[in-house]
Amino acid sequence: MKTLDFSRFCAPVLAVAAALCLPSLAAAGDTLVLEGKAGLPGSGKKIVIVTGDEEYRSEESGPMLGKILSQKHGFDCEVLFAWTDGYIDPNNQQGIRGWAALDDADLMIIGTRFRRPSDEDAKHMTAFLNAGKPVIGFRTATHAFNGGQKFGAGEGAIGFGEWGRKVLGEQWVNHHGGHKREGARGVIEEANKDHAILNGITDDNVFAPSDVYGVKHLTEHDTVLLRAAVTETLDPASKNIPGPKNDPMQAFAWLHPYAAPDTDIVGQAFCTTGGASLDFVSEGLRRIVVNAAYHLTGLEVPEKADVDYVDPFYPSFFCFIKGDSWYRDLDLQPEDFGLGKAPAIPDAPGQPEWPFRDTPE
Repeated sequence: MKTLDFSRFCAPVLAVAAALCLPSLAAAGDTLVLEGKAGLPGSGKKIVIVTGDEEYRSEESGPMLGKILSQKHGFDCEVLFAWTDGYIDPNNQQGIRGWAALDDADLMIIGTRFRRPSDEDAKHMTAFLNAGKPVIGFRTATHAFNGGQKFGAGEGAIGFGEWGRKVLGEQWVNHHGGHKREGARGVIEEANKDHAILNGITDDNVFAPSDVYGVKHLTEHDTVLLRAAVTETLDPASKNIPGPKNDPMQAFAWLHPYAAPDTDIVGQAFCTTGGASLDFVSEGLRRIVVNAAYHLTGLEVPEKADVDYVDPFYPSFFCFIKGDSWYRDLDLQPEDFGLGKAPAIPDAPGQPEWPFRDTPE
């Protein structure tokens, strides 16, 4: 049984919990493959979930979403991770392995930050975009890549730094809410309240403790589905802040048409600036991502999609973690996030209390 060793995180680092007591499978590869359960609507369609960000723990949320999409909705899912020397290391901006999984994917879900894939790896993303395949981006996907390279070779090539704005409709702007002090509550955009992606979504079931990003580049070609009200605290029950900060409210989830870099094809993307692993404690945020997966792959969106966790989910608090020792000592592997597993990663020292998530017994 693979466990996370408590002894390595005594002082000054908090204790880490063991993985659940189910036998692990044989050593997994670089990616986590979650085969879709047969007979469900997503059967026969493949989703690639790309993780790798330094702050918001997409390595935790990506597998959780993959389990829901595969076991409750039938999609074949493959989760990619950033690596260093044999362990998952979100701090390694060049470390994502498995980009070739995009070659036969029907949808990509991405939550990366400032990644710098090699020219060879970038070819897989270029081919995916040139086919006009759909994209779901969350949180730091608005600034998913960084560097001087491009996806594509012609006049329509998408620079790494342009990816968010051109593919998702927005780039990094700012923190509109007070980071680690103010949350964000989803508010349905009245003009688009009947859109299928909003099935099962209400104004009180989407909450993001990570706050809302500033959004200023959307156009009339974009379809805003949710806005976000900045809240007084990180408590999901806290009140919306009165005054100009919420007037107007920032866009929080939208659809954006993107132009392929080397073809005349127009693809479709869905983006939400929510998406810290803590944010996915929100049932509504999980549901809007699942709904978008149905919509973008041409399936009928359920009236109320099942988004209950497949395995317990113990997200850690968002923050940057400097140095090499944290992820090296965690020694996380894809198999640690497999079916029947529920790793509990400790919060890094100095983070706020947030008692609205499950914790291991």
